[in-house]
Amino acid sequence: MRVAPLLIAVGLCLILESHAWAGLYAPPAWRTGSTAVANTSQTIAEWASGFQDLIRGPLNIADPRLGLASFGAGNDALGLADGVSTHVVSLGDGGRITLTFAQPIIDGSGFDFAVFENGFGDSFLELAFVEVSSNGTDFVRFPAVSLTPTATQVGAFGTLDATNLDNLAGKYRGGFGTPFDLSQVAGLSPNVDVSHIQFVRVVDVVGTIDPTLGSRDSLNSLVNDPYATPFASGGFDLDGVGVLNMVPEPSSAILLALGSALFWRRKGRRRC
Repeated sequence: MRVAPLLIAVGLCLILESHAWAGLYAPPAWRTGSTAVANTSQTIAEWASGFQDLIRGPLNIADPRLGLASFGAGNDALGLADGVSTHVVSLGDGGRITLTFAQPIIDGSGFDFAVFENGFGDSFLELAFVEVSSNGTDFVRFPAVSLTPTATQVGAFGTLDATNLDNLAGKYRGGFGTPFDLSQVAGLSPNVDVSHIQFVRVVDVVGTIDPTLGSRDSLNSLVNDPYATPFASGGFDLDGVGVLNMVPEPSSAILLALGSALFWRRKGRRRC
């Protein structure tokens, strides 16, 4: 929902956004304990270079007559996530897109990749599930958790507490990515090799608390997020996916192997 006519409403939302972080999980960017990855971080080794399976969701899942989300294009999710509102692809309710990479992602030390949305503030957030695949056919979903109360619907310009959210993309404001650790999905499918991930799928959360329409987390709880968002830019707005751990490029791997061989050869000579 990133269009000019909404800026006044969003501005009011930011003024009123809550700063009482009381949940169980990591807080917003720059706060102690945050896991947010800045789009300028030198730990980002590469960005998504291609996309496929862009399937737009409706502006309002409860009223399909309104049509589908249409803001942005798949290419807007490639390369650097710059945090600019016009460089995103909006998915609509339950929409999805799959990103591809020049070099596969691996389960390395710590977090392995990060997904970027372009939320206006630390509380004005839109959420998505994240899935990964080695072959583009078999996917596993990260075990997302939402502790946001579901007694009352979060409105289109409502706010969320980031500390109530875990493994949900969009947890952090624009310019900061939500990181994911492949070790959390290791072994969930024999066809998904966490040492060779070539596809990352982002699936918009349908945030309605209507149990017949809303999305559920890994605990089977409804995920309450801003709804309804009947705008061309409704739903999750994907800005980019940055990779933290990847398979080395062939040339780099060869150089590393040659360097290692030369080191041990010289070390062996010194012993003679």
